[in-house]
Amino acid sequence: MQPVRRHPWRVGYEQAVAIQQRLRAQLRLEPPARPPETVAGLDVAYSRRTHTLYAAAVVWRIAEARVLEVRHAIVPCRFPYIPGLFSFREIPALVAVLERLASRPDALVCDGHGIAHPRRFGLAAHLGLLFDVPCVGVAKKRLWGIELALGPERGEVAPLLDPHTAAPVGALVRTRSGVKPVFVSPGHRFDFDAAVELVLRCAGRFRLPEPTRRAHQETVRLLRTHDPKRPAVRERRYPDYVERQPGAAANA
Repeated sequence: MQPVRRHPWRVGYEQAVAIQQRLRAQLRLEPPARPPETVAGLDVAYSRRTHTLYAAAVVWRIAEARVLEVRHAIVPCRFPYIPGLFSFREIPALVAVLERLASRPDALVCDGHGIAHPRRFGLAAHLGLLFDVPCVGVAKKRLWGIELALGPERGEVAPLLDPHTAAPVGALVRTRSGVKPVFVSPGHRFDFDAAVELVLRCAGRFRLPEPTRRAHQETVRLLRTHDPKRPAVRERRYPDYVERQPGAAANA
């Protein structure tokens, strides 16, 4: 797979926000032309000791619940952790691993958010647009939005709402009865119903959809293999990154 859009990654805060705002207008929130048969689950792990990103893609055939392909990529981390700009930190590693796939999956499922984001342009929206492939974000924690009450049984769905307009930006989805929900939001070329349907189709005996759960297992294995000690250290300095102006909101 190759991206159909590209832009610089080593940018300052203001430029990164401008890129998000420019690209957001190109998102298409619509159901896929046909239900996906194969999906690539994606995950990234970070080494605080070496400031390295370990990415994995697991291509999954949904009907057979079977892994078709597994790929890895290891790249240096060149962007600091900033809420709202997480895609600038992780997507270079995800681009590297997707470029190594021998097949093109019908959809991507990311460990992150789609439009459930302060600027409605989270990691899944950003990545899906770069490759122009249907993409869904599935996260374990809420980044942004108002949660509504959710029933306890598998398959229960509750909207996640924009706190300013009350418009839906995602959904809480119970993938297992009595287990914490996941936060699902469409990224690109998905609507809300299709995104939720895909996540439930990929959910098995665990809370996370099977493709992203297996991708996470791969990144943990990579991290343990290449950085077994992983002592806690301070976040590194990024000399090419231009700090935000004083007083700017953390999630602006």
